[in-house]
Amino acid sequence: MNWILLFIAGIFEVMFATCLGKAKETTGTETYLWYFGFFISLLVSMLLLIKVTQSLPIGTSYAVWTGIGAVGTVLIGIILFKEPVDFWRIFFLTTLILSVVGLKTVSH
Repeated sequence: MNWILLFIAGIFEVMFATCLGKAKETTGTETYLWYFGFFISLLVSMLLLIKVTQSLPIGTSYAVWTGIGAVGTVLIGIILFKEPVDFWRIFFLTTLILSVVGLKTVSH
């Protein structure tokens, strides 16, 4: 169950990074709505991370949480914000995914 919560916390990390990116692209009231989404996503992500670290090692939890956030944010950047895609970006993204899976595999 803790690994599922950690994954959800990572998804909320992606959401708060996405909200920051969208807030940068907007003006007026819409900007404040994106910042509100940022704060809610940040709060949920942190609360879930706190809960998970009560049962899983902090080093593993944090590494997996940031890994999920990094991979998800790069993918959102490519899809939503039209960031460039090249071989090295995909290569290192793949190694990051393999590292997260490896940490899950070797953690008890």
